[in-house]
Amino acid sequence: MQNKGLIKVFAILFGLVSLYQLSFTFLANKVEDDAKVYSETRGANSNAREKASFERKYLDSVANKDIIDLGITKFSYNDVKDKEMNLGLDLKGGINAILQVSVKEVLKSLSNDSKNEVFNQALEAADSRLKNSNATYLDLFFEEFEKVAGDTKLSDPSIFGTKALSEKISFNEDNSTVKETLQEEINSSIITTLEVLRSRIDKFGVASPKIQRIGNSGRIQIELPGAKDIDRVTKLITSKAELQFWEVYTNAEVQNYFFAANAKVAELLKDTTVLEKEKDSTKKDDIDDLLGEDKDSLDVANQKNLFTYLFPNVAQSQQQMSSLVAQARVLDTATVNDLLNRKEVRALIPSELRNVKFLWDYKSNKGADDNEIIGLYAIKGNRKNKATIEGDVILDAAQVFDQLNKPEVSMTMNSSGTKQWAKMTADNIGKFVAVVLDDYVYTAPSVNQAITGGRTSISGGSMTIEEAEDIATVLKAGKLPAAARMIQAQVVGPSLGQEAIDASFLSFGLAIVLVLLWMILYYGKAGLYADIALIVNILFIFGILASFGAVLTLPGIAGIILTIGMSVDANVIIFERIKEGLFKKKGLKQSVDEGFSFKGALSAIIDANITTFLTGIILYVFGTGPIKGFALTLMIGILTSLFTAVFITRILIDGATNKGINLTFNTSISKGWFQNINVQFLKKRKIAYIISGAIIIGGLVSIFSIGLKQGVDFKGGRSYVVRFDQDMNATEVAGTLKDAFGTAPEVKTYGTPNQLKITTVYKIDEEGQEVDDEVQSALYTGLKSYLGDTTYENFKPGFEKEGAGVMSSIKVEPTIADDIKTSALYAVFGSLLIVFLYILLRFRKVSFSIGAVVAVFHDVLIVLGVFSITYSFMPFDMEIGQSFIAALLTVVGYSLNDTVVIFDRIREFAGDYPNRKYSENVDTALSSTLGRTINTSLTTLLVMLAIFLFGGDSIKGFMFALIVGVAVGTYSSLFVATPIMFDTTKKDEKNA
Repeated sequence: MQNKGLIKVFAILFGLVSLYQLSFTFLANKVEDDAKVYSETRGANSNAREKASFERKYLDSVANKDIIDLGITKFSYNDVKDKEMNLGLDLKGGINAILQVSVKEVLKSLSNDSKNEVFNQALEAADSRLKNSNATYLDLFFEEFEKVAGDTKLSDPSIFGTKALSEKISFNEDNSTVKETLQEEINSSIITTLEVLRSRIDKFGVASPKIQRIGNSGRIQIELPGAKDIDRVTKLITSKAELQFWEVYTNAEVQNYFFAANAKVAELLKDTTVLEKEKDSTKKDDIDDLLGEDKDSLDVANQKNLFTYLFPNVAQSQQQMSSLVAQARVLDTATVNDLLNRKEVRALIPSELRNVKFLWDYKSNKGADDNEIIGLYAIKGNRKNKATIEGDVILDAAQVFDQLNKPEVSMTMNSSGTKQWAKMTADNIGKFVAVVLDDYVYTAPSVNQAITGGRTSISGGSMTIEEAEDIATVLKAGKLPAAARMIQAQVVGPSLGQEAIDASFLSFGLAIVLVLLWMILYYGKAGLYADIALIVNILFIFGILASFGAVLTLPGIAGIILTIGMSVDANVIIFERIKEGLFKKKGLKQSVDEGFSFKGALSAIIDANITTFLTGIILYVFGTGPIKGFALTLMIGILTSLFTAVFITRILIDGATNKGINLTFNTSISKGWFQNINVQFLKKRKIAYIISGAIIIGGLVSIFSIGLKQGVDFKGGRSYVVRFDQDMNATEVAGTLKDAFGTAPEVKTYGTPNQLKITTVYKIDEEGQEVDDEVQSALYTGLKSYLGDTTYENFKPGFEKEGAGVMSSIKVEPTIADDIKTSALYAVFGSLLIVFLYILLRFRKVSFSIGAVVAVFHDVLIVLGVFSITYSFMPFDMEIGQSFIAALLTVVGYSLNDTVVIFDRIREFAGDYPNRKYSENVDTALSSTLGRTINTSLTTLLVMLAIFLFGGDSIKGFMFALIVGVAVGTYSSLFVATPIMFDTTKKDEKNA
């Protein structure tokens, strides 16, 4: 081999750079471990939120302190943190969300909230179609507008021909031209939203945040690994930041209305109460007779009214006047909203309160019975629903402390806002004004005097420093041009992330040890050299990931382990070719040269790795989140394993041969294995066809009758992994949650007996963060009897869990679920097409491509069939989702890898022995590669079994698909791909 010296220098330098890059990860981890120790000692009796705060304080205190001094340069904790390896959501915890910018809201804003009937009809129709369409909202809107427009044009003054758009849209302009202008405006809104969100996230202080736009769909993906306060993050990225200043009614002014409303609600609910009681009237009558109780008095006592849910703040004197008009339990806020908005109740509003609108406090407090209580305010609305002062007058905002050292938000207004604020405060001396952000009241203080300086503040009795910082961040970063709705979200708690790291590295270490031992057992000293190359390969992979700031995920670790198998495969192919040369008495040096040559093993290695690399590209293009991580590590691993297997192993073996070391490429145990094999595979192909056909038909019958268990990312819904303090009965919990969700959710044991995965479609078609909160609250209420003394705050995902609570959650709306499913199909068929074309290009025969693709379809159908037949009784999660598609494509890559190696040998024998029967060349090629096929498959299966048995719960289904796929792929390479290729070849093989 030429240029050995250059390769050695490159390998050494690359290895040192990799170690240098990885050292930052170790140093950052050491500082963070110290921070955890600090939080444990300072917050020994604190809850997880307070401990996280102590941890954050410690890290902030050492952020700019030098922790490493190399003489020529120094590094602080922040410097080290920037250079450490980034861990993904599933290893570090955090949140991964996809936000949908509301194009409908942008259109309504551009039209100045047009009341044009045609315009609004088209919007409603587009809303309806969007649920079952992959088209953009704008395209759907235009299609629907054309259907109902008649002579009305988009440039009509009542739609987009407004004064504000006069410079961009001319009167009576064609719809097609208006569409282009609107598309530009929407793109501008999305870019603005992206920048506002980026500004907010940068101020949040999460390490390695990721925010990017997804195509032209109006979607933005945000990934915040390590984020623990999920509620805080969610509010920060979904808040539209509509700051408003309103006048408010006092409790004295609205209490008479509340009393009248209470009587009306009691009347409205009376029939409902009677109907509910009639269901078991016979049983109750018997009990009443037995107890001798008066039924009429019971009815009065049990009669529900408005005050069952709402507790008015009654003012009996001037001193009791307040801007807080009532309170309610957080769980009852939806009921209160519904009751107050009923037309019969609204009809009771007196003329002096005609435009009143009721808004809730931004924050709840714990009541006497441990229920969360939240305040209600009565805002002085108007016909146009326009606030006295809007938030666009704010120039700057910052978190400060008041005279009592309590946190508040200080705001500076522009000249226009200063005048408006001075007038508003002057008009309301002795009264109250409310500061409202995104329809939540942050403060509603009394006005003692006019404020003329253009500076004011938002404060609350229990406002925390973090809340004040977030409000200031939102106001300072800017207002979102349109609401950004969270249509997909994955939350992983830090406790589950740490467990995933521990399980992954245990399985990773075990897998490596098994491979290293097997290679030495099978190949002796040569196996030891392959092991050294393998360890260098692993160092290179992690070094590259750390150097380029790539994110390591749980599937990414699986991808690394898979490349270990492929790295071993390359060495196995080379070593088997060397053994063939030694068997033919060619001598060690010549055999080594031939083994490492392109005519020897290199051609097959390159072809096999390219097909897998192409699969990785398809995965990376169509995948999201962890799937991209898997694809990236797979592709990096393929490149590094090629280098180490071909060059590092060669240098070590050449060094040994030059020193006169006798390499036999076997041991006393493995000597003679898989030699002198002569199996007539083609004569057995009809039996193989029958076996494969029967298995596939059985699988298809199961798929069409039983079906497949689709995950939430394919069908939509919400899924929660909840851990309890005791072992749980999944069926019992499903029955208990039926009352909370209306229908029983799907409940299954997840990993350990004290952990459940709960999946529901409850209210998945309804939009808004308040709906997500309501579903989570309903889950807590339904599970409360199993949770002991766990509070709702501790139950929610985020922060370390010491007891019961949500460990992770996933939400996917049906619209994006359809998109994910479509992308998955594109990924599968795209990879098959590309591989078909590559094999056709390399082997110049359609029969080779047909054989490979048929074998891949065969493998995919069998894996799908196995999942359909077994998902109902397997003790781990077997959902069909993005991870499963990644597993399928990996199976495709592995099967092709195996097949290409065999095809390469067939082509070689066909060229070397043109006068021999083609069937004989095929059988000889299959027999000669059988040792390599079995060896590689066993090694890969050993690795996968280690991950399956000792890896995290979330990856078991993924690994099971890979194990089935590798086993089936090995079989299909021998008994499906090659026979199909043979049967479709143009050669006339009469005696086959």
